[in-house]
Amino acid sequence: MSLTVYGASWCPDVKRSRALLDGRGIEYSYVDVEADAAAEARVRDLQGGARRIPTIVWDDGTFLVEPSDDELSARL
Repeated sequence: MSLTVYGASWCPDVKRSRALLDGRGIEYSYVDVEADAAAEARVRDLQGGARRIPTIVWDDGTFLVEPSDDELSARL
């Protein structure tokens, strides 16, 4: 399983989701949408123009946007 977490360092929801992944020892790539214009464009493309974070994308192309801990846990 390969995950990419798109977020921003100031966002509490991003911090929460990353803490859940870290706590379970799940490896993921983190991309700051504020520092990477292509990443922001990818997030906007997935969300039909919106930029809600965290956006967590699996290698099969599925993704979650601003998941609760329960939603993210269920998907893992």
